[in-house]
Amino acid sequence: MTVSVWQADDSQPIREVDLLVIGGGIVGCTAAYFAQQAGREVLITEMRDLALGASGRNAGFMITGPDTYYHHAIEKYGHAVTREVWAISEQTHRYWRGFAGRNQVPIRECGSLLLAESAHEARDLELAARALNADRIEVEYLTRDPLQRGYHGAIRQPWDGAVHPVKLTEAVFTESGAALVTNNEVYRIEQTKPGVVMVYSRLFRFQARQVMICTNAYAALLEPYFLGKVIPTRAQVLATAPLKQSVLDTCGYSDYGYMYYRETFDGRLLLGGARNQFKALENDTHDDRVTDPVQRALEAYLKQRFPDVDAPVERRWAGIMGFSVDGLPLVGTLPDKPDVGFAVGFTGHGLALGAATAERAVDRLLKGTHAGAVDASRLG
Repeated sequence: MTVSVWQADDSQPIREVDLLVIGGGIVGCTAAYFAQQAGREVLITEMRDLALGASGRNAGFMITGPDTYYHHAIEKYGHAVTREVWAISEQTHRYWRGFAGRNQVPIRECGSLLLAESAHEARDLELAARALNADRIEVEYLTRDPLQRGYHGAIRQPWDGAVHPVKLTEAVFTESGAALVTNNEVYRIEQTKPGVVMVYSRLFRFQARQVMICTNAYAALLEPYFLGKVIPTRAQVLATAPLKQSVLDTCGYSDYGYMYYRETFDGRLLLGGARNQFKALENDTHDDRVTDPVQRALEAYLKQRFPDVDAPVERRWAGIMGFSVDGLPLVGTLPDKPDVGFAVGFTGHGLALGAATAERAVDRLLKGTHAGAVDASRLG
């Protein structure tokens, strides 16, 4: 982030902090929770407010697994890493359900469908299902379209669900017991000796024993270490007015995850995606405005797959995701600042992997524990 000398001249009051979390999204709040569980006093600082970034702009899908079909993940990452990522996702959802149940967060146990847009994708889904079943993950492969909307087949994951992402973030924050400073841009982090990290922000100079960066897509604006490792990527969504009659009782993904749709808790149809059709426009940007090309593509998809929806489009928005260079989250400590940890690069799967990854990040910072498949040391 950049802050002018007029906004902050480095004479801001010093605030001593035990453990400072930078970023008030779902991962930052979860990291604060686990740090508090470890006996630390935590303060979260956020440039806007809780869940105002991607954590409050996503579809609220709790879909288990990595960001690619299971057999492709095995080809890309290896079998052991893929199985570990699946376990991270399962653990993450156990945590989310715990937070949701204790705090009356809206959650719908509706399962998910990974749907094929073509015969080619259907064959890929069948291979993914076989690989999942071989690992004793009991997904169901469907050779016909369960929605009767022109798809070519599907994988059903009955244990998946949908959640209200903002209320979930607020619940995690409440349970963390952390203090919070909002509307406060961080512009510099310095460590000159062990156990002392100076974090310069618009409102305060924080003197912290340890720091955790949970800024995801904005990480490279704060620390050059993340340049080329975390790529800001825009996702766009539209939502109709409340429907007179329900048209979808599950979380739907298709086109290799580039399209996604669900009904909200107040009965709207939410539809997002299409960024793969406009990669030059949607990749490597922090601009969270919606764009005409993507929104037109979403409207066309709505008419094609959901012609029975007669409610008008009422809301449109965009969010900036942090895509890691290899598709897996990054957990570690900064090479030149050993008391500064991070959990970033969730590649659009913060609700799939965020909680258990945040737990590993806290253990990495506090205990030096290797973070396994998500440890950033894999990048060299």
